[in-house]
Amino acid sequence: MARPPPLSCLCPTRRIRRVPRRIEFFQGTLDSTSEIDDGRIFDTTLRDGEQTPRTSFSYEDKREIAALLDEMGTHVIEAGFPVNSDAEFEAVRDIADASRTTVCGLARVVEEDVEAALDSGVDLVHVFASTSDVQIEDSMHTTREEVLERAVESVERVKEAGVDCMFSPMDATRTDEDYLQEVVAATADAGTDWINIPDTTGVATPTRFQQMVALVVDAAEGAQVDVHTHDDFGLAAANALAGFEAGGAQAQVSVNGIGERAGNAAYEEVVMALESLYDVDTGIDTTKITELSRLVEERSDVPVPGNKPVVGENAFAHESGIHAAGVIENSDTFEPGVMTPEMVGATRELVLGKHTGQHSVRERLVEAGYDPTDDEVRAVTRRVKDFGAESQRVTMAELEKFAREIGVEQAEEEVRA
Repeated sequence: MARPPPLSCLCPTRRIRRVPRRIEFFQGTLDSTSEIDDGRIFDTTLRDGEQTPRTSFSYEDKREIAALLDEMGTHVIEAGFPVNSDAEFEAVRDIADASRTTVCGLARVVEEDVEAALDSGVDLVHVFASTSDVQIEDSMHTTREEVLERAVESVERVKEAGVDCMFSPMDATRTDEDYLQEVVAATADAGTDWINIPDTTGVATPTRFQQMVALVVDAAEGAQVDVHTHDDFGLAAANALAGFEAGGAQAQVSVNGIGERAGNAAYEEVVMALESLYDVDTGIDTTKITELSRLVEERSDVPVPGNKPVVGENAFAHESGIHAAGVIENSDTFEPGVMTPEMVGATRELVLGKHTGQHSVRERLVEAGYDPTDDEVRAVTRRVKDFGAESQRVTMAELEKFAREIGVEQAEEEVRA
């Protein structure tokens, strides 16, 4: 069955093309650069991300986050759930008015929801209905037949209004396969532009999810396929990428992975995996990823763990002597090589502590304007290790204090200045 041609965008936007990065992929055992040709990013930070327990974005928060997502070239911004409240409706409407990229509003397969989304002026209405038996019976309290009927009616209403439509069979990964294909085929036949496959409870594994998405791609004749993955088992980003490998055109993500329960596939992880591991030019300005992460961290009040991929404080930090020595010589030794801190707007850091080696201490002393001898470097390194072993953080102030106590002289340029 022939697939529809890829959609470049759902509405005209202006893209600022970047200077192509020229970082050579290491030709080793894991060369995966030919598995995905294209990848679009649907950001749901302002909708599913805001459903993070104890998180609420103000009107100003939403506008600020949306503006940066738009500036970066994100393909779709799901701005919210317009029927939820007057304030939510106004935020979605204003983001739609102010953004150059595609803005999406969410709606249940309920007339009031759909009309509110249409009235908000979004470019894309995302309608959804539960399709797993457990949710149909114990959440929607209805039947498979009624779900199918309401799904088709909602898609037809959105298309009748001349607006692009996305349909989601919620809890797809726990839905009977034959029924899932029936719903997908019916909503595709009704004219939906997108079929989104949600792993609502995060139970998919990459291989199984890839197989499911491939089935949906075949069943969704005339529609593009999008995926929405949750991180209950830490597999959200891997499942999103599996969706691309199966022929999906787009993945739904949230900044810092925030969202219901354990959250969603993380914007920064999926974008940088596409860019760096699959050599896909997403069109997104990745140099603003760290800025975006910090903004969402502050507005959501959800801290970013230090070991968070791409945007964590330790993502490009090195303390171990062997690692630091290698990175000082060539950063590719103990970093991915295909992703540098500069690519995501971050900086590399040599951390001083219990595991620090002499190369790192020398580097930091020279940066601070000192000209240490080998013996002085060894002496300062011992001080650093002892101090760090006491579970104390070794700051630059402490390092310079050690240098002064040992009698390390400043470089001549500094002395003359």
